[in-house]
Amino acid sequence: MSLTHSAKLDVRHFDAALEALASGQCVAIPTETVYGLAADATDGKAVARIFELKNRPSFNPLICHVDGVSMAQEFGSLNSLALKLAEMFWPGPLTLVVPIAKNSKVASLVTAGLDTIGLRQPKGISADLISRFGKPLAAPSANKSGRVSPTTAEHVKEEFTDTDLVILDQGSCEVGLESTIVKVEKDALTLLRPGAITSEMIAQATGIAPSQPNSKKIEAPGMMQSHYAPNAAVSLNAQSCETHDAWLQFGPDCIDHPNALNLSDTGNLIEAAANLYDMLKKLDALGKERICVSPIPETGIGIAINDRLRRAAAPRTS
Repeated sequence: MSLTHSAKLDVRHFDAALEALASGQCVAIPTETVYGLAADATDGKAVARIFELKNRPSFNPLICHVDGVSMAQEFGSLNSLALKLAEMFWPGPLTLVVPIAKNSKVASLVTAGLDTIGLRQPKGISADLISRFGKPLAAPSANKSGRVSPTTAEHVKEEFTDTDLVILDQGSCEVGLESTIVKVEKDALTLLRPGAITSEMIAQATGIAPSQPNSKKIEAPGMMQSHYAPNAAVSLNAQSCETHDAWLQFGPDCIDHPNALNLSDTGNLIEAAANLYDMLKKLDALGKERICVSPIPETGIGIAINDRLRRAAAPRTS
């Protein structure tokens, strides 16, 4: 298969990534959402290295990244509704949680003991890598568990300074937030994690409005109460902020502050989503005790932004 995006990066890194994957190692890969820490999803020891590097709890499942529907069907059972969603939104920032296929060879750690599997086809060089490798990649965000997700290769390097990790660098991530996760059960849809593919977009494509989970059971990544958290405490819906704290602002009507960054001067939510993690990291690097966050509209991708911010502000588990 020809590599449609390989000219955009150092081919040596692409080949090094293939070699690392084949030897059971982890590599960092760029996607349109965030950078992922990837390993062979069919190799239990390789998947275990992901959990070890991230210090990730084993009850938190991973997304299995594929190069298209055909590979997805080897590992998950996609009914007509799931196939319609894949046709509409793949490749792209949508993960489908479906029943595990019979005789699936995915490592049990990927699904965390569940009878379902999360599947996604990413855009860009990662899809080329999966095609060349010939197997799906388990790939959570390339950061320590619970911390702010990386949207550049530099973020990954800062997070894993003590490891010799192959990193494919394709610049800043286009979306900047993790994928929307939807569970597909017969003719019903459940939104497990909001993202750039909104409930309204899904309802328009399928005629079915996704419902909210009716329990706190962890069925997919990003459902833990405390997640996406900087070192500083996070205060939401701030109308003011002490000068000794940092302030993550939004929109044109902002107050002058010595430690402030603006997610979008024009109030553009798509721009805000793309900037969220990078700006959280930059403000956190100031070493302040608190990051105040201005109100973000609960509409469109703003729902996903607020989801991440609420989890960043939640009580820390450790």
